[in-house]
Amino acid sequence: MHRTRTRLSDGREIVYYDETPGRVPVADPRRLARVEPVSEIRRDPLTGDHVTITAHRNARTFLPPADRCPLCPGGPASEIPDPSYDVVVFENRFPSFAGDGRCEVVCFTDDHSTSMADLPVTRFRTVVDAWADRTAELSALPGVAQVFVFENRGVEIGVTLHHPHGQIYAYPFVPPRTERVLARAAARPGLFGDVLEAELAGPRVVLSGEHWTGYVPAAARWPVEVHLTPHRHVPDLPALDDAERDELAALHRDLLRRCDALYGAPLPYVAGWHQAPVGEGRDLVRLQLQLFSVRRAPDKLKYLAGSESGMGAWLNDVPPEDAAARLREVVL
Repeated sequence: MHRTRTRLSDGREIVYYDETPGRVPVADPRRLARVEPVSEIRRDPLTGDHVTITAHRNARTFLPPADRCPLCPGGPASEIPDPSYDVVVFENRFPSFAGDGRCEVVCFTDDHSTSMADLPVTRFRTVVDAWADRTAELSALPGVAQVFVFENRGVEIGVTLHHPHGQIYAYPFVPPRTERVLARAAARPGLFGDVLEAELAGPRVVLSGEHWTGYVPAAARWPVEVHLTPHRHVPDLPALDDAERDELAALHRDLLRRCDALYGAPLPYVAGWHQAPVGEGRDLVRLQLQLFSVRRAPDKLKYLAGSESGMGAWLNDVPPEDAAARLREVVL
């Protein structure tokens, strides 16, 4: 992987991750004015949850036509001045955090019409390396408490751009899910290893290799939900060795293809990497991909209605054992 850094015309950083050397970045011709994000992090006094108020994000780009896509290279509306790229990461023009914290966009390919599942394994490996590199850099920034790498896919999920891309949030606080996991893992050392051992012996494994296993969790919240977990305890993406990254690229792509084959159409999903916080619990929390979808049938979506949204009490119409069997048995 070959990394090239430069700046966009408003001062935001952009980093190219190429599979071959020699990039000379093109200057951004747009002469953009710097967008000053206005956000405020408030805390719910009853639950303790952080809520970030980000009114400026209402003005962000929303489902533009392909010829106005800001993630296609070199176009009049493009955030990427170069005429082509392999993988590129840049600071989000409409970030959720101001001050401490950072939000970045990760473009997986310059091909507008493809998807993560259709990338060659070599490109998927470049994406993995870029994720790891950004996690390491963002974790070193002052005020960053946790780095979350994720991909939203499909209008059903709420994407605002169709081009294959993901995001990275460097939170200035530890999010609620991680706080709960930390507490559970502190009360039961070896929790992640125990869960993996139980799943390997059960009926919910979807795919497995020498270094990784993907399974539908016993208490899956979503009609399609898979956790991809390393066999070795590692706290985050930068801690993966070359063999683990190689296998991850192949198995993650295989998982996405199984998801798309489930209903014979592209599956809307969120795929997020849960990593250990920057300054605590790194011996307790194991790296894990959580992929989930709102689609519960070919023509039906799961909505978070009263019980889930109001009380945080989840209902799942699809038995996890059935979901795992269907994902195992799809024809690729």
